[in-house]
Amino acid sequence: MKIVVIGGSGLIGSKLVGNLGARGHEVVPASPKTGVNTLTGDGVAEALAGADVVIDVSNSPSFEDTAVLKFFETSTRTLLAAASDAGVGHYVALSIVGCDRIPDSGYMRAKVAQEKLIVAAGIPYSVVHATQFFEFLQGIIDTATDGDTVHLAPVLIQPMAADDVAAAVADVAVGTPTNAVVEIAGPEQFRLDELGRSVLASQQDPRSVVTDPGARYFGATLGERSLVPADGARLAATSLDDWRARAARAT
Repeated sequence: MKIVVIGGSGLIGSKLVGNLGARGHEVVPASPKTGVNTLTGDGVAEALAGADVVIDVSNSPSFEDTAVLKFFETSTRTLLAAASDAGVGHYVALSIVGCDRIPDSGYMRAKVAQEKLIVAAGIPYSVVHATQFFEFLQGIIDTATDGDTVHLAPVLIQPMAADDVAAAVADVAVGTPTNAVVEIAGPEQFRLDELGRSVLASQQDPRSVVTDPGARYFGATLGERSLVPADGARLAATSLDDWRARAARAT
């Protein structure tokens, strides 16, 4: 199959390109770096010509509320129109577990808007909701830091490795369109505050974590299960300890 990966030069996109290529598919990485701009439309029709599957794992360059909404709406409309013209048989998008449960986050609202456009387009689709990545735990901690303390809510989180995200998205992409949401997650649940302490301890970071039920997550208020999937999610194999060992070997 010819599979076009939108955002093919990013963290997940580059892993997807490698994963699908190893399975014997013709994979086209598409991003501004390769001359494909989903905001202006430049290069989009050419990239999607003859494609069987389109996978959108692109991300907004700005997380400001208005900018991120404009990005996902404009980009998705451009891609859906081109996919329809090209006769694409499966449109896949990577989104976020809990995006519909965190309405005070502009980024999450933008992802929900993206999904609504996909569902309404009439193209066979699959939307993959992934939990947070191990690779981004440091960013969560840094964003929640005030001086030498880190304020984290004691809510559940079930992170996963980026390699596992890419593998799961690839599995969905080469399968039959679900015309629904598929949830994927890591094999272990943690409390966010406890996970923060574990991450800092593993790095011998002197910052301390304050358990703060009112702490915000990238500006958003969290519920107990905002960041974890429902029953029936596809669980990846890589544990936190496995991921840490793999990361240590790579350095």
